[in-house]
Amino acid sequence: MADQPLTGIRVVDMSRVLAGPWAGQMLADLGAEVIKIEKPVTGDESRVYGAAFLQGTDGSTVNQTPTFLAANRGKKSITANLASEGGQQLIRDLVAKADVVIENYKVGDLARRGLDYEQLKKVNPRLIYCSVTGFGQTGPYRFRPGYDPIAQAMSGFMSTTGIPDGEPGAGPMKAGPSIIDLATGLYADIAILAALYRRDAAGGTGEYIDMSLLDCGLAFTSHFAMHYAITGEQPARVGTQGVSGMPGGVFPCKDGHIMIAAGTDALFPRFCRVIGREDMLADPRFASNGLRVTNRRDMVPILNEAMSTWTVRDLYLALVEAKVPCSPVNGIGDAFEDPQIQARGMVRTVEHPRAGSVRLLANPIRFTKMATADPVAPPEVGQHEDEILGGLLGYDRDKIDTLRKAGAI
Repeated sequence: MADQPLTGIRVVDMSRVLAGPWAGQMLADLGAEVIKIEKPVTGDESRVYGAAFLQGTDGSTVNQTPTFLAANRGKKSITANLASEGGQQLIRDLVAKADVVIENYKVGDLARRGLDYEQLKKVNPRLIYCSVTGFGQTGPYRFRPGYDPIAQAMSGFMSTTGIPDGEPGAGPMKAGPSIIDLATGLYADIAILAALYRRDAAGGTGEYIDMSLLDCGLAFTSHFAMHYAITGEQPARVGTQGVSGMPGGVFPCKDGHIMIAAGTDALFPRFCRVIGREDMLADPRFASNGLRVTNRRDMVPILNEAMSTWTVRDLYLALVEAKVPCSPVNGIGDAFEDPQIQARGMVRTVEHPRAGSVRLLANPIRFTKMATADPVAPPEVGQHEDEILGGLLGYDRDKIDTLRKAGAI
């Protein structure tokens, strides 16, 4: 197999639930050794976060939910009670041999335990330490707990999504997946990789990284934020319709829905020919993309009527033949079975120690000379303690047993 770019990098992942673990998982995918620190016995809260659980081959429930499975592939798990002296020393011993720490505790929590950056950089001056919180380490909200839906609402992200005013069901809408958690994890990865590069290029200095869900939520409003910045106007919600290109969006067919992206002036004539509405090409309301966006309320009923006579499959195939960008609105199961997704190997089957064969998503990065790691099932609580404590840290059996008896691990 080709070299993995982060082979030799060791990460201590002290984060829980989604944003921090998502960042750690990416580093594992890129070849880093990621050691996940969990609470003794119960582990990461996301192991029981939700109502769906992985089922063991013997019919038992495995304490791994979709949230946990989504963000912890390829990691090694050990436990540590951070309130205990033994657990705190274990973290210091790990940090002495690590390159990166990721944590998402409330502001000040780890400082009270001697595990903040200021204390741990004394153990390892080359350490890259990334804190992920709801609101960051500064500002009036810094001590508040933060969650993805709060960041979606407060950042303005949610205001741009949903059914337009004046239509049935109008109002702001949260994105389905926890998109701000995921965005924050990816921004954290970019920062960590930049800090690692700078550390090794500049003679061994470490770095502290302060990541905020709210900051990343605002950053992810992107061109919507720029619309407000230059006009002073709140961007209008357009539901599933295109924001800056028409015709664009989701339209009803006989047996489902199809997504169309035909907003350019080159694509519009091809689209009209396929649906049998070439008369729209002579309509002055639709003579340019700008006019079509302005007059979307006039255009959408015409398109709804025209496409409602088609099946999704027939219209999809006809538009693909005409080179008009489009897609059925797939369910997740449909996406899993899509020939393109299968050809790219995005859904992998891996072996789980208790659940047998389990499907996981692969990392979407494709290198030509390097490689991402093959997906490995997320670990059980403390699965790698003997390997890490006995091997990497050199703890003998008596010391490990003493820590367990004391509740430190």
